[in-house]
Amino acid sequence: MQVTMAYAFAHFAVDLGCAFAMFSACSGNPTAFLLYNFFAFAMQMPLGLLADAVGQNRRFALLGTLLVGGVCCLPSFRLPGAVALGLGNGLFHIGGGLDVLNCSGDRAAPLGVFVSPGAWGVWLGTVLGKGHVPVWPVLALLLLACAGMLLIRPGRLPENAPLALPEGRVLPWAALLFLVVVLRSYGGMAAAFPWKNGLWAFAAVSAVVLGKTLGGFCADCFGLFRSAAVSLGLCTVLFCFSGHAIPGVLALLLFNMTMPMTLFALARAMPGAKGFSFGLLTFALFLGYLPTWLGAGTIGGFGMAAVAVLSAVLLLPGIRKLSR
Repeated sequence: MQVTMAYAFAHFAVDLGCAFAMFSACSGNPTAFLLYNFFAFAMQMPLGLLADAVGQNRRFALLGTLLVGGVCCLPSFRLPGAVALGLGNGLFHIGGGLDVLNCSGDRAAPLGVFVSPGAWGVWLGTVLGKGHVPVWPVLALLLLACAGMLLIRPGRLPENAPLALPEGRVLPWAALLFLVVVLRSYGGMAAAFPWKNGLWAFAAVSAVVLGKTLGGFCADCFGLFRSAAVSLGLCTVLFCFSGHAIPGVLALLLFNMTMPMTLFALARAMPGAKGFSFGLLTFALFLGYLPTWLGAGTIGGFGMAAVAVLSAVLLLPGIRKLSR
């Protein structure tokens, strides 16, 4: 639990630092955001394979955090700074994610706890970056994150399994989970609700955080398949009424519960390539971001209901096969 909580706080701090730096220095520069997202998410696939091979997960995470802090210190930066920031984000996520996966054993809850605070970090970093807040509070959080990781004793962390590429029988089901994450990413970027402003905007972000956390615990208590089926079924109904705030917030909570389930199922199916499995699904996040970057329109509640139904059609067979 100490390892999971240290990395969860660091995840909040790193995502806050990245959002702060991008919105304070690159707001209005779509090319910078494209490069940042490519190096932060798509590059996690080769970085994950490298981490699987060499180990040193904590050093990956520390290097990524320090790189983010270094870019935040720059008074201004252009495209190279966005690339460095993205690489820092990717290095941290691979290193932290691998350590949490290695420590979690056969439990999905630690992974849910690790991934969930990032949404709060992105939201707060965006607010602070647009508000031209001084950089020192962000740097203080990043230094605290580094201190927390340094307190983790490397000798007490399980080592990565020997590198082994996934078996061929896994790949078709992994492809289904990949498509689910593309859909989830697109839905998260394109969803628009009339009530999503002020305190309700914070409630929506908190629903994402709580949903990811609950998803891991529910998977451990009730099983991956049952938890995914119930959460996606209920959120489909609630999205049809998401023109109102309360059902909309509940729908977002339930929709995000499957995020740690997807990561956990694929990592368990690729024990010798957990970093690669993590990076494969973050590459899917990047693909889901592209339609919004290219100017695709927003979608409302019924569109999100359709996304949830299609996600269930793809996810449930994949989880059932990979869980055997």
